[in-house]
Amino acid sequence: MTRKLFIKTYGCQMNAYDSARIADVMAPHGYSLVDDAAGADMVVLNTCHIREKAAEKVYSELGRLRRAKEEKAANGERMLIAVAGCVAQAEGEEMIVRAPLVDIVVGPQVYHRLPEMVAKLSRGEGRALDTEFPAMDKFDALPGTKTAPGPTAFLTVQEGCDKFCTFCVVPYTRGAEYSRSVAQIEAEARHVADLGVKELTLLGQNVNAYHGIGPDGEPWGLGRLIRRLAKIDEIARLRYTTSHPRDMSDELIDAHAHEPKLMPYLHLPVQSGSDRVLEAMNRGHTAEDYKRLVERIRRARPDIALSSDFIVGFPGETDEDFEATMALIRDVGYAQAFSFKYSPRPGTPAAVARKQIADNVKEDRLAGLQDLLRRQADTFAAACVGREMDVLFEHRGRYADQLVGRSPYLQPVHARAPERLLGRLARVRLVEAKSNSMAGELADMAVAL
Repeated sequence: MTRKLFIKTYGCQMNAYDSARIADVMAPHGYSLVDDAAGADMVVLNTCHIREKAAEKVYSELGRLRRAKEEKAANGERMLIAVAGCVAQAEGEEMIVRAPLVDIVVGPQVYHRLPEMVAKLSRGEGRALDTEFPAMDKFDALPGTKTAPGPTAFLTVQEGCDKFCTFCVVPYTRGAEYSRSVAQIEAEARHVADLGVKELTLLGQNVNAYHGIGPDGEPWGLGRLIRRLAKIDEIARLRYTTSHPRDMSDELIDAHAHEPKLMPYLHLPVQSGSDRVLEAMNRGHTAEDYKRLVERIRRARPDIALSSDFIVGFPGETDEDFEATMALIRDVGYAQAFSFKYSPRPGTPAAVARKQIADNVKEDRLAGLQDLLRRQADTFAAACVGREMDVLFEHRGRYADQLVGRSPYLQPVHARAPERLLGRLARVRLVEAKSNSMAGELADMAVAL
């Protein structure tokens, strides 16, 4: 009997990957994905604890699901509600106490156990809670995916973090750094390549700390892993995220210089340009360390574009500290960046730090920082106009004869193109920079015929 499964994903690409694997785990047990929670037999909220008020947002969503669950019960049917991911890990048993409608609470390291947790419920053994950090590798227990989501796919190669930045909950919700073996990663990469994937993004909370065991029995770094995966003929593009400046090895920089399948786009979070704030954040590098690293990367790959993360209003941040961040942005220059007001995460050292910054100060600083980043992004996009780039077309556009894909720099590009180019790379001339995308024309008009 087919059962309906609805998954709502919060947060990062790793959660998107985990949600896809949750669907793979449940499929052999008769669950098929649907697009609406109403009427679903099982709802999974795959949560993220990074953003502000993450737990409150999950509880609000549970409140909205209550009516749907009650309606199913009134018809003699059952809706199972599972909360997975980092909020589940952080809240644990408290979630079951606070939200009695939740049947399952499962952490990000044990979602492969969902079928047995559902079986426990069906046997009337009460609600299920599992937020362990087991020694066994969950990836060994996951089935192979049956279908590719399209020409691009995420592939988790590393989880957890040992850095303990004072603002971050990841070490507490995802655990210590763990790297999958090269053989395991390569097998999954070849599998999705056989399903039609052309671009792989390698994922990790701290992906460039990757140190999985290679075929020679020795730990391999991310640069060596990338070179290995680049040998898969069907894979045309490789990317990775998210990186830490402390783990940008010579081998990885060399991969940027010499591996053409590795795209010239790097997300390298710095968080602040103030050495005093960076020390308070426990980042383990200075602003000058970061700028020297950027110089090395750009020497290796002159056409590379950078993105980053910035936090404004970290506890104790002064006007001088904030100006140091603005100066770093002006010195480095970014094609794109993500920026946030600092918000406390329960259980982290920064949450109880003295000299918390007033919201209105954080808002003013964020507005100024985002204005500078927006102008830099516009400058980068304008500089791309007139250039020809390979675009991997991923889906149909708003118009009947339009396709949308991504440039090497992750820019959305829309162009008039025949549908047979879906899932394929095509040479495109960028003709206009829009607010959030680029307009293009096929460089070889014979391809359009």
